[in-house]
Amino acid sequence: MIKIPAKAVADMRYLLSQGYEKNQVLTWVGNKYQLSKDQRQLLNRSICAPETAKKRQKKKQGLWRLRGSILGIDGHNVLITVESALKNRILLLADDGFIRDIAGVSASYRPSKTTYKALKVILTLLSLYKPTQIDWYYDAPLSRSGELAATTRKFLKACGLKGKAEAVPVPERFLSAYPLVATSDGALIDICSEVIDLAGEVINFSKLTKQPILRLKKLPSEREYWARKNEKIML
Repeated sequence: MIKIPAKAVADMRYLLSQGYEKNQVLTWVGNKYQLSKDQRQLLNRSICAPETAKKRQKKKQGLWRLRGSILGIDGHNVLITVESALKNRILLLADDGFIRDIAGVSASYRPSKTTYKALKVILTLLSLYKPTQIDWYYDAPLSRSGELAATTRKFLKACGLKGKAEAVPVPERFLSAYPLVATSDGALIDICSEVIDLAGEVINFSKLTKQPILRLKKLPSEREYWARKNEKIML
């Protein structure tokens, strides 16, 4: 389990609440506390500004919203998170309420037997809630994305679900137009109307992970923020 100093977590949340740019804050906090690459990645994927967290939480929908919906799926994002659970890798519950792994989508990603197992588990859950249409969008630049899209189409048909699967250069351009989007990608959540943490729902519903989902220390209260207001922190 990756451990992070509580003060590092507090500093990052505080600075983001004051409007500092995230990459700048991450570099400053990481250097100050001499954090490793994995520790910095955990902070990056866990923490966001309090206002951002509140806005994302308001967009987050439950499984009930799937019924009769037209769903756009951020393919690699959802699949890789479920794969991480199947491989018993570290998962975290971020400030915005979404479950993420600490790796994210990587250029080195390759589909494997675990990928197809993850796909089956996801479609099993979707079959229970029966969206009207399920459209998957994969990142075309990633290896074997076209093959993955073709396999997804076969799985959809086998499950009796209506939809499509495509490998496209920029999935966000397509997904942002959907009324409901399955993703845990922060930038995409920010531009969508309604979002479902499909990977997180699948992981919890199917009890895929054997280890507890990591959550950093709770958000500080407004009083705690004001108590630090006079601190001089130079970035």
